[in-house]
Amino acid sequence: MFITSNSIPGGGIQLSDGGGGFWSELLVATPPSITTVAFTALAGTALFAALLYTTSRGRLKSPWSRRKRKHALTPRQWKSLFTSDGKPRDGGVKFLKKVRSGGIDPCIRAEVWPFLLGVYDLNSSTEEREIIRTQKRKEYEKFRRQCRQFLKRINECSKGTSETSCIEDSGSPTQESDSSSYEDVVSARESLSSEERSPDVEDSDDPSSALLEGDDVSGQATNTDASALNTESSDSDSSEDPEVIQASYSSEGREENDPDVPLKENISPSRTDLHPNQCSGENFATWQRIIRVDAVRANSEWIPYSPSQATVSELRACRAAEAVGLKDYDHLEPCRVFHAARLVAILEAYAVYDPEIGYCQGMSDLLSPIIAVVTEDHEAFWCFVGFMRKARHNFRLDEVGIRRQLNIVSKIIKCKDSHLYRHLEKLQAEDCFFVYRMVVVLFRRELTFEQTICLWEVMWADQAAIRAGIGKSAWSRIRQRAPPTEDLLLYAIAASVLQKRKLIIEKYSSTDEILRECNSMSGQLDVWKLLDDAHNLVVNLHDKIETPF
Repeated sequence: MFITSNSIPGGGIQLSDGGGGFWSELLVATPPSITTVAFTALAGTALFAALLYTTSRGRLKSPWSRRKRKHALTPRQWKSLFTSDGKPRDGGVKFLKKVRSGGIDPCIRAEVWPFLLGVYDLNSSTEEREIIRTQKRKEYEKFRRQCRQFLKRINECSKGTSETSCIEDSGSPTQESDSSSYEDVVSARESLSSEERSPDVEDSDDPSSALLEGDDVSGQATNTDASALNTESSDSDSSEDPEVIQASYSSEGREENDPDVPLKENISPSRTDLHPNQCSGENFATWQRIIRVDAVRANSEWIPYSPSQATVSELRACRAAEAVGLKDYDHLEPCRVFHAARLVAILEAYAVYDPEIGYCQGMSDLLSPIIAVVTEDHEAFWCFVGFMRKARHNFRLDEVGIRRQLNIVSKIIKCKDSHLYRHLEKLQAEDCFFVYRMVVVLFRRELTFEQTICLWEVMWADQAAIRAGIGKSAWSRIRQRAPPTEDLLLYAIAASVLQKRKLIIEKYSSTDEILRECNSMSGQLDVWKLLDDAHNLVVNLHDKIETPF
């Protein structure tokens, strides 16, 4: 049936459906003005529906869109998400939706992060979490005692025999892990961090480990005074082990470093498969030296975000440093000394917990924001363990994890923008090595402190949803049609490169130029725009890109 403009008596409209029928009678009996308005409205509605359908297919609304971005999860909302016995409602679906859409209010981050990082199950009750908390505290203190044993031996050896031979004779509690290629890793990581730390930092046994900046460490020796390791840190409840030092860290502020940071030894088992006695004294001595250098050189960007730790007294800071045998920190403010001490304590404990990875430069950058938010060392440690569950693949000596991730970034760019990809091929840069640093330290150097945390929280929410088995149907009900992904970071990295596509294609004729452009992104990115673009890539490319690790 077609509507024509032929007039009929009375000003009606003629239908070309063979004449007559319901529509003819209706229109003949209807005044012309009403008929015209009715059909105009109908046509307008149809046109709007068609446009809406076409637009929605081309670009799904992102939960991070500036127009749609919701407010961060507030303390009041956070409390309302729990049942009377303290269990998250709906298995945590609403909670994860809220975090993914707007992040978390800074004042409740310390409470929320253990859920995102798997320290607490999303179906646990208040009573169950208290039991877990007690167990985790004891486990952390056990790792710290093991660290003190290593440090004591190192200190005793330094008084007579050469440190290495002494440690080889009496060093580790049991089996020694293979460390033959560790020195190669150290030297490679030195180049990643050498450009970023604070000046005038010498080797020291500070209880904090620094951030991303893995400075030159090879020539620095560090021996700690093991007896000092038992001093208690005041910021934390971890009273059983005085050495639980709390501070805040901030790796931001560091300069860009060369993205050539090799990774450490094999990564492996779950936390229950790792035992302190697998760590050798010789490896621990090496890790200890690098950790202390990184800790003392850590930057202070975290300070505005952690007022309680920023105002720590000089006495307390010195006690924290003494507890972990930190030295050569006279040039630092008390809050930075305290922060360094916490970094050292937790990173040393992690090296004992996961000796296959131990410590690599760059890990301090990942820990720093955590200890800036979480004031108790044992809780910060287990949050870091949860974070490293996936991030540890960045620090494998064979670089399998890094190569896999760079390959995914390359595939995303190829699928999304073949023109840009062909240009990268011409420059022999299709391996995307120019984003190496972004991958290793998860955008820590390209984003500000607060932006980094926002990105990580959204990324952790995706990973928590996957752990909890929240499927595509649940995610679509919360208006996020792309399923949770383990690789949101990689989509964000690809998005940051795609945002610069025109510049790269028209202006750059070498990999070095692209590398400099990526390194110069520091402080220039809009994290929510980045997440919006990353989400759109997930929507369109998820099924083509993702493969199990």
